[in-house]
Amino acid sequence: MQIQGPVQNQLMQPSDGQVYSPSIPGSYSQQPPAKIPSHPSSGQYNYSGSQNVSQLNSYQGPGQTLNRPPVAPFSGSPVQQTGPVPQVLLPALQNSAVSSAPSFPPGASPPVHSNWQYSQSPMSQPVGSQTSHLTHVTRTGSAQPPLSLSGDTNPPGSYQYAASPGGPPIQNSYMKPGSVPPPVTQPLTPLHPPSRPPLGPPPVGGPPLIRPSALTAGQPNAQSLLNSAANQEGDATSAASDGSAVQNSYDAIEGGGLMATPHPSPAPPNLKVNRSVGCGYPTLPPGYQNTSPPGAPGMQASALQYPDGSKHFHQPALGTNHLTTAMGNLSLQQEGLRPVNLLQERNILPTTLLKAPVPNLHEDIQKLNCNPELFRCTLTNIPQTQALLNKAKLPLGLLLHPFKDLSQLPVVTSSTIVRCRSCRTYINPFVSFLDQRRWKCNLCYRVNDVPEEFMYNPVTRVYGEPYKRPEVQNATIEFMAPSEYMLRPPQPPVYLFVFDVSHNAIETGYLNTVCQTLLDNLDLLPGNTRTKIGFITFDSTIHFYSLQEGLSQPQMLIVSDIEDVFIPMPENLLVNLNENKELIQDLLKSLPQLFTKSLETQSALGPALQAAFKLMSPTGGRISVFQTQLPSVGMGALKSREEPNQRATAKDIHLTPSTDFYKKLALDCSGQQVAVDLFLLSGQYSDLASLGCISRYSAGSVYYYQSYHQKHNPVQVEKLQKELKRYLTRKIGFEAVMRIRCTKGLSIHTFHGNFFVRSTDLLSLPNVNPDAGYAVQMSVEESLTDMQVVSFQSALLYTSSKGERRIRVHTMCLPVVTTLSDVYLGADVQAITGLLANMAVDRSVSATLSDARDALVNAVIDSLSAYRSSVLSIQQPGLMAPYSLRLFPLYVLALLKQKAFQTGTNARLDDRIFTMCQVKNQPLVYLMLMTHPSLYRVDNLTDEGALNVNDRTIPQPPILQLSVEKLSRDGAYLMDAGSVMFLWIGKNCGQSFISQVLGVPNYGSIPQNMTHLPELETAESIRTIAFISWLREQRPFFPILYIIKDDSPLKPSFLQNMIEDRTESALSYYEFLLHIQQQVNK
Repeated sequence: MQIQGPVQNQLMQPSDGQVYSPSIPGSYSQQPPAKIPSHPSSGQYNYSGSQNVSQLNSYQGPGQTLNRPPVAPFSGSPVQQTGPVPQVLLPALQNSAVSSAPSFPPGASPPVHSNWQYSQSPMSQPVGSQTSHLTHVTRTGSAQPPLSLSGDTNPPGSYQYAASPGGPPIQNSYMKPGSVPPPVTQPLTPLHPPSRPPLGPPPVGGPPLIRPSALTAGQPNAQSLLNSAANQEGDATSAASDGSAVQNSYDAIEGGGLMATPHPSPAPPNLKVNRSVGCGYPTLPPGYQNTSPPGAPGMQASALQYPDGSKHFHQPALGTNHLTTAMGNLSLQQEGLRPVNLLQERNILPTTLLKAPVPNLHEDIQKLNCNPELFRCTLTNIPQTQALLNKAKLPLGLLLHPFKDLSQLPVVTSSTIVRCRSCRTYINPFVSFLDQRRWKCNLCYRVNDVPEEFMYNPVTRVYGEPYKRPEVQNATIEFMAPSEYMLRPPQPPVYLFVFDVSHNAIETGYLNTVCQTLLDNLDLLPGNTRTKIGFITFDSTIHFYSLQEGLSQPQMLIVSDIEDVFIPMPENLLVNLNENKELIQDLLKSLPQLFTKSLETQSALGPALQAAFKLMSPTGGRISVFQTQLPSVGMGALKSREEPNQRATAKDIHLTPSTDFYKKLALDCSGQQVAVDLFLLSGQYSDLASLGCISRYSAGSVYYYQSYHQKHNPVQVEKLQKELKRYLTRKIGFEAVMRIRCTKGLSIHTFHGNFFVRSTDLLSLPNVNPDAGYAVQMSVEESLTDMQVVSFQSALLYTSSKGERRIRVHTMCLPVVTTLSDVYLGADVQAITGLLANMAVDRSVSATLSDARDALVNAVIDSLSAYRSSVLSIQQPGLMAPYSLRLFPLYVLALLKQKAFQTGTNARLDDRIFTMCQVKNQPLVYLMLMTHPSLYRVDNLTDEGALNVNDRTIPQPPILQLSVEKLSRDGAYLMDAGSVMFLWIGKNCGQSFISQVLGVPNYGSIPQNMTHLPELETAESIRTIAFISWLREQRPFFPILYIIKDDSPLKPSFLQNMIEDRTESALSYYEFLLHIQQQVNK
């Protein structure tokens, strides 16, 4: 077999986030596509014209901003390839020509779907698992060529309503003929890219003027934490080498990027992302009568009957003039402003889980607002000016959970997606209809025409009521995107598994668990008939597995040259899952035994990842890599940096990567729509600070199983099984991009999470999963004068595992306030804590851990000082806080005691880094549970106040304060710390609980390492197991349950989570309050 290796420069192309040009052929060959570099390749990585090396080396932050030269808007003709094309991998493929996909000249009519179709179907399946229920859309088998972005088609359409053939998780699906959005003549500008001030006043006639802008540094609120922790990305705001800002082809598609602005535009400030929330999603509100501006004719709502029987509520027109009165008459929930003396009121922790504050909006608008589990703001009352925000000393930001699994999601299929012509906002419940034919954007205030086909409402079958369309009735909605939202045919789902098979890895026994879990769930992998799968194993060499049709068994191909990795027989390494299932099953059954005799201790992770990247580049997809030790040979080899004796010294801990190899490779992956998920199963230090970059910048996830061992640590085996099953079977979105827009006057300057910032404000997410959260920081760039409300909208464009291009849109509306007391009244203490945690991770990396800790403490001191001096009319002794912020000091103290930020010798370095990864990537609800666990007494559970879930009775015991003074030796207490649970049994716990729940005769018989409750036929056992199972079901990871006694070795871990008590290296809650009081009263 003659094999030619690729030239080395395939990895050395500048990773500029480019994706496939529209001239890629409709079928996926195994030829790696040529990237289109924005600058000539010099053989070095060149991510932004003048990015600092130190930024590449930092764990988070600086590298998140990418600055590139602009490209012209896509006009329907294929993009010319300007850069060097890497050689193809096999001689056989070198002659294959790359033919252009048919593209339509501007003005030509691409094919459109000629019928409406409305489907109603159950939401029992994940969104990805939809069978094609659109009679005129056949995207699953063969890929479609991309269409031009211009052209108008409006064939006459017949209307047809059909029940969906079951399966799709769709509440409403609409499909209508009509025009593709007409060619846009003026530049499409982003709503608020951080690089320029927002648009001017609402337009009166033509399109608004777009001003070039000087870049402000997007300085966060001028307060101690925000000064010290928010701007930690250094000078990542350097411009591209030619002085212009770049936009990727995705900008032209999603719209609102830097749509070919004629003037050079400076690069954006530092960008990053974070988390939002989880749990069940209530039924979306059925209707909304839109607001009209003053003097505009209001429109009466008639009853709207949904197929599920819910009715549209009847409401007179709400104009902005009505809005003022409505808001003026609302009670301002004065409870939120009631001063609380924290030193006197000890029992301030609510006995139930804290809910997000409800914005002070008219109830009819609030009914339509986005669920806070998906989208919430740190301040539900937005300050009118930056000066007011600075005075409050609170961070302004958003927390998102954009791809969360939803039980109900309206899905709209229409050939026209209605968007603002200027800022490209999607039409939503908070726009105003001036009349039936015109609507005003709620973000830039441009007046837009209502397209003809939007006049028909497929739900009521009535013409002339555009304001009753589902797009204007739901703050969360998903669009089936037409072909102009594609840069190439939707990619097939491609899954590549990369396994460490060194002696160390085989000894842990992880391969047995992983291969068996894969075998059990092969048929449940999200996908369709195009799904592809492949496997690579590695020790000091790399092993590929040919799964060619016709082979009687898988064939192993070993590549020992790890300095210049090449791909042997690439066409047989990633194969169709359905057509080759038997070979795949054979391989999974034999893999764990193949290496049992191996004595090879080296690990060539870097070369294995390079090989995986080359194999995946032609299509994109997901790489799942399993690693058990420090990589020791080849590119990306690492050396141990942990010195156990120095764990306590905050100065010397290594939170930054020791090499930029993994970050550079991740950016290459991101450019080819490949995400890498890292499963680290290690008993020793593995430098997660360096390895984690491969997932962070490619929008992947990190899983960490400390001291994983099949025999010595069996409880980790169950955790891996459960979490791997969720990972393999959950919904997935491919080749995704996300953009967040906000009302003019507000600007976004920093993002938190796992992704790559492709151009100013467009987040590149090669994969998006339902368990990932993101966050952004914002500032008030221009005074929000004369505005009653502002809006925020996130749009996630992705390819489903069924090959459909979809857009999920969330829109949130919040009131604007002019007084400091109102800003405090609307503070969301959990969201504030979540955003500060993200900022503190960045601060730890860019400065030091002690700087981050100081900044967190200063955030509390500054905000309570501002409240005391500017809001409290009568100065009182004690430590006064507004009721809305009564838990702020407690949550910050909890952060200081969390593994990410604690001092002391307990925290292993990889543990600390992993917790930091979780802070950056967990939705808010899980982050809060990890930070401030919930404590319940469970030896006296009753059915009083219980929930009824699927015919199960779930007890609801009250939440207790995290202090040993709340524990009684007579009881049993469950601590839910998110990723772990502890059941502490008191020495004098009642005999009935011990025998009827634990199934042992007495306290002394409780085993030392008990991790499971026996299922007994007793009421106590049923209640306890139901409660623990219910808690576990509400999260995507599997918390191990440790049952502990007074003499258990795990008791210190349990006590470490008692946030209110003193530990060897941290203050008690009361001592912390005294410290805060001393600083506030200075």
